[in-house]
Amino acid sequence: MATPAANNLATGSSSDELVEGLGLLDCATIVMGSMIGSGIFIVAAEIAREVGSPALFLLSWVISGVMTISAAVTYGELAGMMPKAGGQYVYLREAFSPLFGFLYGWTLFLVIQTGTIAAVAVAFGKFLGFFFPWVSERNYLLNLGMVSLLGHRIALTVSSEQAIGIAVLMGLGVINIFGLRTGAWIQNIFTVVKVGALVGLVGAGLWWRSSHEPVVVSHQSFWGHTHWNSATLTILAVALVGPLFSSDAWNNVTFTGAEVKNAKRNLPLALLMGTAIVCAVYFFCNLIYLRVLPFSGIQHAPSDRVATAVMEVILGAKGAGLMAAAIVISTFGCMNGMSLAGARVYYAMAKDRLFFSSVGKVSEKYRTPAVSLLVQAIWASLLTLSGTYSELLDYVIFAVLFFYILTILGVFRLRRTRPDAPRPYRAWGYPVVPAVYIAFAIFIEWALLLHRPVRSLAGLGIVAIGIPIYYFWRNRNLVSGH
Repeated sequence: MATPAANNLATGSSSDELVEGLGLLDCATIVMGSMIGSGIFIVAAEIAREVGSPALFLLSWVISGVMTISAAVTYGELAGMMPKAGGQYVYLREAFSPLFGFLYGWTLFLVIQTGTIAAVAVAFGKFLGFFFPWVSERNYLLNLGMVSLLGHRIALTVSSEQAIGIAVLMGLGVINIFGLRTGAWIQNIFTVVKVGALVGLVGAGLWWRSSHEPVVVSHQSFWGHTHWNSATLTILAVALVGPLFSSDAWNNVTFTGAEVKNAKRNLPLALLMGTAIVCAVYFFCNLIYLRVLPFSGIQHAPSDRVATAVMEVILGAKGAGLMAAAIVISTFGCMNGMSLAGARVYYAMAKDRLFFSSVGKVSEKYRTPAVSLLVQAIWASLLTLSGTYSELLDYVIFAVLFFYILTILGVFRLRRTRPDAPRPYRAWGYPVVPAVYIAFAIFIEWALLLHRPVRSLAGLGIVAIGIPIYYFWRNRNLVSGH
């Protein structure tokens, strides 16, 4: 028999204002569409430069794939237990305390979700510039010079590339107000197209390989100067930032838990299906990169556009255009999925009176968190002005891993504190699989602190700043009598 605590966990505190409109296909496309953005087309060059050998290059994608799928099947247990609006925010709130849930939602809003959306928006503008040269990071619409902040020189500029990214972000914020199904249909269409584009890239690479001599890689050049020691492992851990960022946002579907039909089945299944498909496709894409280009060609691809360089080899100038179009479609779909899902977290926080009350309001006509969608779009737009693609990436991944570790620890805690809570799905491989994920993630966090301390500590600082803000919100509610 379930305990009172377990019954409370099963029902949760969720508003009935949202409607159940997402099926298994919708959930799977949110997983895949949010994962596939710009990273798979861009980060390979930086990874190759960091690891220095094809072997470690491929290994980084294998490790990130294993980590992502391990985390997803573990999250499936929490998703089945608590299919509520806010997803991971609710899991941390119930496993530990409202403080931990708030810190996640706070960091998600400030940098994780909005920072990722901003980074993808920058990439969207970059590749749109292939067709419209006016859209460029060097075409300044506004240039107010430089200022110094905390020892860093910051450019007060707005480029046409950034302006286009902002316009798309605001447009998607408005579009997703017009009903859950509107956003879901956009996501389904764009996800099918961009998964097809990646499969097409693999197919084109195999076709090209069948009629051309492959790039010859000796055993020595494949492994490079790899020596299995702590330094190599640390380099590999730092290089995982790229693959993990490219594979991130798979958890976004949990944010929509209150709007999923038969969520106790569909959420865990969508997490497994979506991550497994994307991680497999990612691995084969990178294998094709190595088959078509010499390793130095990956390391020094123009503007880091590795996928474009591959398609240029296979199909000439036409291939570059096709790949640029695929990336524009991919980044648009990614921004849509993340915009749709992320707004549900701030909505849930507002319902718990831990965010501005207006953010918890739902459009009476469309039954969507309209204010939350717009607030998210505005902040993400501002972040597009804050740095380059790689800078935004570094800020995001450290905070992301920190909360993934906490959430998976929450599975262990809930197994102990609420053993009788209904669990329609139990994490596969428990306790080994989640424990291995935690060990890998902690090592990566340590490596990032060691090699990229400023940005990593900045990410940690954003989390820490949320602590006094949480107590401000809580005390404010106590004073007002809520």
